[in-house]
Amino acid sequence: MTSRYRRRRRAPQSVARVFADVCRSKDDDYWDYQAFQPQWGAPDDYEVIRKIGRGKYSEVFEGVNVVSGDPIVIKILKPVKKKKIQREIKILKNLKGGTNIINLLDTVRDPISKTLSLVFEHVDNIDFKILFPTLKDFDIRYYIYELIKALKYCHSCGIMHRDVKPHNVMIDHKTKKLRLIDWGLAEFYHPKQEYNVRVASRYFKGPELLVNMRDYDYSLDMWSLGCMLAGMIFIMHPIFRGRDNYDQLVKIVKVLGSEALNQYLSKYKLKLDPHFDDILGTYQRRDWRQFITKENRHLVSDEALDLLSHLLVFDHQQRLTCEEAMQHKYFAPVREQEKKKKEKGGDGNDESKDGNTRKTIKETDTLKDDQL
Repeated sequence: MTSRYRRRRRAPQSVARVFADVCRSKDDDYWDYQAFQPQWGAPDDYEVIRKIGRGKYSEVFEGVNVVSGDPIVIKILKPVKKKKIQREIKILKNLKGGTNIINLLDTVRDPISKTLSLVFEHVDNIDFKILFPTLKDFDIRYYIYELIKALKYCHSCGIMHRDVKPHNVMIDHKTKKLRLIDWGLAEFYHPKQEYNVRVASRYFKGPELLVNMRDYDYSLDMWSLGCMLAGMIFIMHPIFRGRDNYDQLVKIVKVLGSEALNQYLSKYKLKLDPHFDDILGTYQRRDWRQFITKENRHLVSDEALDLLSHLLVFDHQQRLTCEEAMQHKYFAPVREQEKKKKEKGGDGNDESKDGNTRKTIKETDTLKDDQL
């Protein structure tokens, strides 16, 4: 993708509005994953039961801890660069105990095949294609709020997830538990550093990736979150369905409008690849209300559309941060529920202190044809 676009000279560098200096304030061993050496145990305590998912870099199985009898998830890693494995494990260890973050239980290596595996907590997940159409208005508000909690925690730790999408959000609807999984594409944020744009799954790629804006930040996750929210309230998965990365940007422009894209490109001194000359027309911005149908009307509110309009914007610097999003009026009913639970002696979230004590998720990985 690097050869398809070029950045003009003297372009203004973009820096995250929040948590910009987290990694800078910590010792190098916090973020220098290439110096990190994972400890690998034996897989004897774990037994595979059935395959539940596969991705570009792994295969995922439901399993059991034969010692404790607890259900688990085993992510068997395919041969990849050592530093990618180091990065994923280091990030998972840094985030351990974080609110709504999947809990890494163990790292094991088969003594004969040398195959590496990650062992996670198990979540009794329902496939989003089955669950999402059944959710009520409050359910969507609640689960998006819980997802923002997970993103707020990882951003506060100086980490971008870079692959937020329904496949990577596990929900146990019976217990109202949510976990954000698959940290294989996550990365530490350092101000003014340029990152690979070949991250996130196509339908959830932020515009910055599609126009080769390499000094992106946590706000990339907020675009993907907005895509999830739109898909849930409009019962339209995904909201932007591009045939390839070029067409993905076209689909976005058809909704957000050409003027907004041009302003974005001008601000950051970006120039589109000539390929777009033949496929990118001129479009007026569409009103989100045009997506309302009789089937989704019960899920769409003025507050939902306002939140959406502050997440799905071209300029990443103008997207809401996690904290700003959590204070949005769309989540007022959820905040009120949390307040009442706290007043009754609960913690308002039915979570243990470390956010991960209950073992409740089935980790399904990124599908091959859904990556990049």
